[in-house]
Amino acid sequence: MQPWPRTEEDARAVQDLLRGRVVAAPGPASPATVAGLDVAYDDSGQRLGAAVVVLDTGDLSVLDTAVVRGRPAFPYVPGLFAFREVPALLAALDRLTVRPEVLICDGHGLAHPRRFGLAAHLGVLTDLPSFGVGKTRLVGEWEPVGATRGSRSALVDGGEPVGAVLRTQTGVKPVFVSVGHRIDLDHACALTLRLAPRYRLPETTRVADRVCRDLLT
Repeated sequence: MQPWPRTEEDARAVQDLLRGRVVAAPGPASPATVAGLDVAYDDSGQRLGAAVVVLDTGDLSVLDTAVVRGRPAFPYVPGLFAFREVPALLAALDRLTVRPEVLICDGHGLAHPRRFGLAAHLGVLTDLPSFGVGKTRLVGEWEPVGATRGSRSALVDGGEPVGAVLRTQTGVKPVFVSVGHRIDLDHACALTLRLAPRYRLPETTRVADRVCRDLLT
């Protein structure tokens, strides 16, 4: 593996290189296992806790958990946020004993200013199907989403569809789903709904968020 980028110019060059390796594919229709990935920071922003949790897609039970404590690997630069977190998340993935079939990131994939967010970055580096479920949008506009669970609207940026605005619970704010690697948007949205039977966010995100926050306390 090449040295981790140290400058914005180097990081953008890496994005340009890896973006060309994204594979468009339907992805698994019914994966048995899925992984949620999340990172939390301490109050100073100088320490982080990265967590990966593997869930059984059938009953949403936790099959495996791996955590890593560390420091951000890159300064905060809009559009290059993945470079802060990817090394710690890769290290956590390496510690798993159960290999997940799909990665689900608390972030974005194609719905990114350079069309290569965290979900795409991790997907290409691991060659696992991956997508992002964001709490807020990073880019794009959309038409109003229906109020009922399962309603969705296209997320469009610069005239290009980059994801979906998906209502996971009736009457609750929607989430922003965008593909990363080796999975299409329909499968990503269907899986998001399957993993969010009761709450706005999928259980992959909820469990990973809790684990990485606990790691820093």
